[in-house]
Amino acid sequence: MTLIVFIFILSILILVHEWGHYITARKCKVRVEQFALGFGPKLYSKVYDNTEFCLCAIPLGGFVKMAGDERDKCLGKNDEFFSKSYGQRALIILMGPVVNLLLAYICFWFVFVIGYVDMDLSTKNLAPLIGEIAPHSPAQIAGLKLGDKIKSINGQNIERWPQLQDLISGSTGDHLTLNIERAGHRITIIIAPQQQDTHDIFGRHHLTRRIGVGPQPINSAKDIVITRYGFFESFAKAGEELWTITIKTYVALYEMMIGERSPKEAMGIVGMFFVIQFALTIGFAFVLHILGVISASLAIFNLLPVIPLDGGHLFLIGIEKLRGKALSLKADQLITKTGFILICMLALFVCYSDFERIGWIDNIIKLFRGTGL
Repeated sequence: MTLIVFIFILSILILVHEWGHYITARKCKVRVEQFALGFGPKLYSKVYDNTEFCLCAIPLGGFVKMAGDERDKCLGKNDEFFSKSYGQRALIILMGPVVNLLLAYICFWFVFVIGYVDMDLSTKNLAPLIGEIAPHSPAQIAGLKLGDKIKSINGQNIERWPQLQDLISGSTGDHLTLNIERAGHRITIIIAPQQQDTHDIFGRHHLTRRIGVGPQPINSAKDIVITRYGFFESFAKAGEELWTITIKTYVALYEMMIGERSPKEAMGIVGMFFVIQFALTIGFAFVLHILGVISASLAIFNLLPVIPLDGGHLFLIGIEKLRGKALSLKADQLITKTGFILICMLALFVCYSDFERIGWIDNIIKLFRGTGL
């Protein structure tokens, strides 16, 4: 089911992107020869309005083939891509990412209108009252009891449950000093936290410090916080969300370029699968939000000034506009080949990072070591 949903979401993202190119090309009177969803062998094709619409076997991309979109094959006809003005060509290229941004905005708007359970807010106001104690945990061994209220840890006052979590997970000493309120009396308990092996949505394992306690459970609807906005207010909130994601993405890219952030944080197709798998466990609104985030990220990535991305083609059109003429065909081909190699290298690196993130690289290394290869 996760794979089906993942392919469906990926197809939506590709479809709207290529549709942006297609519909703009048609409006600019450029003949579109082929509109393909996917790559590889054709599973289905149909010619409609002089365009062949294809569904291909590998659902990892798509393309719109326009008449005369290769300079050396353009015959100068009025319905060819390179026969159009700078502005028209730039608009055709730009509308792919723009439609992805529009899809992201619509997704965010729906999320804010229908509402979603905000677990951060749901636990934000929980008092540090112990509602669960794991068997044989440090908490049970130290003598903590249900209903105990943790007032401080190592002298730092605690008012809400998230503070307790942060202080325990961020501690470094062998022991923690807990000040407890129990039946109107204050007592002090010394406890040794344990390192526990946890895993995130990618299946990566992390060691984190725990004492084996949980808050009092959320028992009623009033304890669950649903973030919901009005019909018109959601328009503004969706715009704020899209703006925030865009800025954060460009800041992250800049930090990767100057070395402040690891490039391994970039996520590829494999990482997207695990994110969507996790989103499905939360609910429809969260899936819709993830769809918006990925759509916005796809638009931002496509606007990078590297061939064969849309941003690379826009960059070449900008140079052509400034020079008053296009680069030589040889220079154009060299830039295209170089950009294609860079994108392939980036794709391989991101795939490697995804495999490493979910532990496949370590498993492969262990397998080869075990076989003596």
